[in-house]
This record gives sequence, C-alpha cells and structure tokens, in this order.
Amino acid sequence: MKKSKILQIGLAVVIVALAIVLYNSIMKPVRFDNEYILRRDAVVVKLKEIRTLQEGYKITYGKYASTMDSLISGLKEGRLPVVKKYGNVPDEMTEAEALKQGIIRRDTVFMNPLEKMREEKKTTLTDEQLETLKYIPYTDNEEFEMAARFVEKSGFDVPVFEVKVHLSVLLADLDEQDVRNKIAELEQANKYPGWKVGDLDNPITDGNFE
Repeated sequence: MKKSKILQIGLAVVIVALAIVLYNSIMKPVRFDNEYILRRDAVVVKLKEIRTLQEGYKITYGKYASTMDSLISGLKEGRLPVVKKYGNVPDEMTEAEALKQGIIRRDTVFMNPLEKMREEKKTTLTDEQLETLKYIPYTDNEEFEMAARFVEKSGFDVPVFEVKVHLSVLLADLDEQDVRNKIAELEQANKYPGWKVGDLDNPITDGNFE
C-alpha cells in the first residue's frame, strides 16, 4: 500500500513538472513577442519625435542634422525668420487690400526654432527630455544610429536623413536564439531587422513601422 502511494505521489510530481515545462515552452514565445512589441512601441515614440525635430532643423538650416547632439543644439541655438501679421482683415476686404490700406501689417521677426515648434505644438518635449532622446529605450544608454547627407534627385541635391536601431541592440538582454530568429525572419522578408525613420538613399521621412 505504501509503495502504491509513493508511486502515485511520484507520478503526480512528474505530471506537474511536465505541465510546467509544457506551459513554459508555450509561453516563452508569447513572452518574447510581448516584450518585443513593448520595446518597439517605446522606440517608435522616440523615432517620431526625432523625425519632427529633424523637420524643424531642415526648415531652419536647409539640411538635416547628422548627429543627435547637433540636432538638439542647432534647434536650441538657431534663429528662424518668421513673418508676423498684426491686425485683422475686414470681411469685405482681401488680405492684400487690407495690407495696402494699412489695416494690417507684416513684420519679419526672428524666433528660436525650438520655441516656434513648441508654440505650434509640434513638440512638447522639455529640455531634459531632449537631452535623453538619443538613448534607446530598454538599453544601457545605447544611442540611436543617425546619419544625414545630400543625394542627387532629378539634377538637384536633396537632403536626406536616417535614424535607426538594430534588433540586436534593442533586444540584447533577451534570449539570444529568439533574437536571432526574429532577425532572420525579417531579413528573409527583405525588411530591415530593426526600426528606423528616413532613408539615406531616398528623400522620404517615413518609418518602417508605418
């Protein structure tokens, strides 16, 4: 009777252990995908902010910034000519007529590009957030790769930029084989194995997450 009881207990332990192993094998890819999505979303938020800042930099300087430091400092220290309009155009007049009669007037003033972007609600980032924008989420202060240059399109030199992070960096602390599998999956589909905005060969500012 005792041996039978011991066998039953032993069998129960084995069953529980097998159930745990089976559960973990099922949940492992689920947990990886959940973490992958979490990190992707955090990166996308920053890439969109960087793209917005790059667009403001281009308006100011006619080109894109090649480093995060030059991007931030250029926006903080730059001066951008802005046409300000004073007065209101009467309903019965065009703006040109109101301007000619002196009812309204225009002046060109210089504004800081970062202040202008904040005024227009294009960015709500604080100075502290701007300083940490270059760091990739969920990493030990690894920085986004950034580059900018001019490419010739239809006889014109056109500014382009690219900001990206490879999955090997973003997911460096996760299971190595899972990361390799994800990278191989994207490469087989001819996709960049990571997240990016812009392109160094084409004048686009789209992200591969859009």
